[in-house]
Amino acid sequence: MSRIGRKPITVPAGVDVKIDGTTVTVKGPKGTLTESFHKDMAITLEGNEIIVTRPTEDKMHKSLHGLTRTLIANMIEGCTNGFKKELEINGVGYRASKQGKKTTLILGFSHQVFVDDTADITVEVPAPNKLVITGIDKQKVGQFAAEVRELRPPEPYKGKGIKYVDEVIIRKEGKAGKGKK
Repeated sequence: MSRIGRKPITVPAGVDVKIDGTTVTVKGPKGTLTESFHKDMAITLEGNEIIVTRPTEDKMHKSLHGLTRTLIANMIEGCTNGFKKELEINGVGYRASKQGKKTTLILGFSHQVFVDDTADITVEVPAPNKLVITGIDKQKVGQFAAEVRELRPPEPYKGKGIKYVDEVIIRKEGKAGKGKK
């Protein structure tokens, strides 16, 4: 049996969970998330725990078992604490600034790049070279962070670009580092 799938999900105080067949709605202090899951997965609420079970030992059901449990756990985590991704901007003259709901990025192009906050994603600029993307939906936060990073991905020679704070860029030596024949 799936080690992740068989773990019960504890519902913290202040979080309201409604299960309608395979549709789960989680309402917490940060907001509300609704998700529909595969029709074969059985989702039940017993006391303050959510239990996900699968009907058979098929490979597909085994895969869906852990996935469903993890997605529900992420919904609860997002509605209580939220998720955040931190990005770092490296490069001479590269910087970010925030005005209202619009973030302006200067990334070495001939023009400025503008990134707007969405309804469920907010971008904070605590320093000119740092971006913090927050939201309640883990998938949307990760996707938005990936799209911002893709505006100027880090390059391996000087390390200039936008990278995740915990990302390690493997540097290359360049032409001068090669030995003579």
